[in-house]
Amino acid sequence: MKFMSLRTHYTSEIKPEDDGKEVIIAGWIHRIRDLGGVKFLIVRDMKGTIQVTVKKGEISQNLLEITEKLKEECVVIVKGIVKANKIAPKGREIIPKEIKILDKPIETLPISISGKTEINLDTRLNYRVLDLRRPEVLAIFKIQSKLVEGMEEYLIEQKFYKVFTPCIIGAASEGGAEVFPIVYFNKSAFLRQDPQLHRQLVVISGLDRIYDLGPSWRAEPSHTPRHLCEHRGCAVEMGFIKDEYDIMRLQENLIIRGLMKVKKECGEELELLNKEIEIPSTPFPELRFPDIYDILEEFGKKIPFGEDYDRESELILAKYVKEKYKSDFFFVNRFPFKVKPFYVMKVDDDPQWARSVDLIYKGVELSSGGQREHRYEKIIEQIKEKGISLLSLKWFTDFFKYGAPPHGGFNIGIERLTMQLLDLSNIREAVLFPRTPERLLP
Repeated sequence: MKFMSLRTHYTSEIKPEDDGKEVIIAGWIHRIRDLGGVKFLIVRDMKGTIQVTVKKGEISQNLLEITEKLKEECVVIVKGIVKANKIAPKGREIIPKEIKILDKPIETLPISISGKTEINLDTRLNYRVLDLRRPEVLAIFKIQSKLVEGMEEYLIEQKFYKVFTPCIIGAASEGGAEVFPIVYFNKSAFLRQDPQLHRQLVVISGLDRIYDLGPSWRAEPSHTPRHLCEHRGCAVEMGFIKDEYDIMRLQENLIIRGLMKVKKECGEELELLNKEIEIPSTPFPELRFPDIYDILEEFGKKIPFGEDYDRESELILAKYVKEKYKSDFFFVNRFPFKVKPFYVMKVDDDPQWARSVDLIYKGVELSSGGQREHRYEKIIEQIKEKGISLLSLKWFTDFFKYGAPPHGGFNIGIERLTMQLLDLSNIREAVLFPRTPERLLP
């Protein structure tokens, strides 16, 4: 049974070949062009826009009076007949029989919906609900939705189960001060930094192919165009792996399926944003420590051996990969263990390096992952090495006493992937309602 609503069609569903068909649309008056004897009403819904043509002498006096009351952003229902018209947008228009005004603005809008006026990002975010009415802004989130949908489709095909892990935790999952403490009855608690540890516990419980779509939080007082205090990720964990390369292959296939979904189903949105999707070839290039130090030094960037690289290095490596491999995506593998969390697996033959993998896209880190340490004695040894209290992680480590398979995973930042895919200048543009050090509303 078809879901009933006030409309019979979204605007994008109406084609020139529907000529003569009666339809009902519902949305907002996006723009009005009054040429005297004829008035063009552009009606907008979440799928697009369509022209409603009102000609004096061809409609009733009552309908004419209703159109005189219309102004931009009125909420309306229009019932009418589709007419094929080569000079109308997308070759079709609606000749109205009825127009009903459901609501209308009681104040002048504080920002322009038409997009003709340049508005700075802070102002746009202050009026985010109105900003989202702009078709080019809404297109970002329609693309983001299809991106995640494509990734989910791939994971489901590969027999992964969707799970939901806690957002409230009793101890910081990665140590450090970048956690948000919360009031939890009479106990100390925190918002999670990453669903990492609970995903691992689910895998060693026996559900060894899982993914979790949800938010994480980091209390970083950062004002860069790449950082958020609240972000969402597609977090994937898989058991019975050979090594971190299984995780890398899984991750690149996941990315490609997401991009293919967008390319296939978001043609109008991509056109609106003047973007084309390029499907990358696989496998993605891989750069490894310690070779990375030599590559950076060739470009005049000296990083002490055994140390992590910085933001400038990330951009240098992206330029290097683009020139050498013609790829916007690449993996960085075998980070120094001392700069990574306790749960990553060391390379047994050379333990200063970890089987820890970052995915970089157009010079920005999309994800961090790799192979986890599954051997109880090694985990305990690494926790001590990091100077973390064993007691604080007992809830996690105890379960590794009872048999855990080799496993690994990653967490792809959905907003960062969207930002890089669409070449947005600021990650806040890829979030409906961003949370930053200075922004809690709306």
